[in-house]
Amino acid sequence: MKPEIRRRVFVISVGLVVLLAIGYGFLPKPVSVDMARAAFGPLRVTVEEEGRTRVKDRFVLSAPVAGYLRRIELQAGDLVKKGQQVALLEPLRSTVLDPRSKAEAEAAVAAAKATLDAAKEKSRAAAADADYARDHEKRMQQLAANGHIAKNDLDQAVAESRKAEAMRLSAEAAVTAAKADLERAESVLRYSAAEKPATSDKTVVLRSPEGGRVLKLHRESEGVVAAAEPLIDIGNPGSLEVKAEVLSADAVKLHPGSMVLFERWGGEKPLEGKVRVVEPSGFTKVSSLGVEEQRVNVIVDFTSPFELWKQLGDGYRLDTTFILWESPKVLQVPASALFRNGDGWALYTIENRRAKLIAVDVGKRNGTAAEIAKGLAKGAAVIANPDDNIKDGIRVKVRSTN
Repeated sequence: MKPEIRRRVFVISVGLVVLLAIGYGFLPKPVSVDMARAAFGPLRVTVEEEGRTRVKDRFVLSAPVAGYLRRIELQAGDLVKKGQQVALLEPLRSTVLDPRSKAEAEAAVAAAKATLDAAKEKSRAAAADADYARDHEKRMQQLAANGHIAKNDLDQAVAESRKAEAMRLSAEAAVTAAKADLERAESVLRYSAAEKPATSDKTVVLRSPEGGRVLKLHRESEGVVAAAEPLIDIGNPGSLEVKAEVLSADAVKLHPGSMVLFERWGGEKPLEGKVRVVEPSGFTKVSSLGVEEQRVNVIVDFTSPFELWKQLGDGYRLDTTFILWESPKVLQVPASALFRNGDGWALYTIENRRAKLIAVDVGKRNGTAAEIAKGLAKGAAVIANPDDNIKDGIRVKVRSTN
């Protein structure tokens, strides 16, 4: 072949290669996607919340009156019987007198003694007057009997005698009152905490209203307690229930008898339970993100054998899963594969390495999977996480398979 012909063939070949490379560079590249297959399997719709155990019948023993509590010898977890003494209250201790208060008390005692002496002297004077009036009455009665005085003089003598007797009784009562005042003044000095240790002949005994165990000691050391101050919590740890705070929007889907699973409670297997009560009144609670939420208390009873959860106690945390709906066999795809398309739902399938838009009817859904009621066959390959780059008919390349 002549050199000129070879040169022309070479130039044409290079040009064709360049044109092909440019054309290939402008071709749309396939989009990498994650693939999943529609398959039959169990599906469960749940609501997950944090729950805490609590004793069903909890008795809080409080101080019935203000007093001085003796040290409680019981410890948390101790077994108590019905009617067993669990705490003892003594009368309140007297206060310590400071120098001024002591001087005032001593002065009050001196004044009370003087008042008592004066009352005694008045009592003696009243007794003398009463004796004289009594003798005078007798003499007047003798004179009246002999007709030597008028009846009016006798009546006056009788009245004076009765008046003197009343004054005597009044003076004696005044002596008794003065003695009581002296006793009261002396008691301030006699029962000072610094002068004499407190006596405990009068005590209030607190007894357990029911058999069980000590759940909590609000107060263990001795000291002054106020009336109605809680001292001990008593209950039966073998009779537990679980309280979960559920969003009100989820609580309306629950009813007594709904199945519940307890996970991450410390045991090897999940525990089972049933909803006993959905409380009719809700409350507002601020979440960790600062959002106000309306929540409802839901009370759950254990249905698993006691031997499986006997290590649980009052106030233990566990993850509570409320089962709203479940089926052992439904056609499902990842929930992330679905998106809204007009008024319905749609997803992308992979056919001949291209994405194909398919409208589907969606049944039950949870956070990870969704039931396909119509529009998709078993085994169909779907795009698990479609983004804005996915269009109907676009070429795709499978990056991973779920």
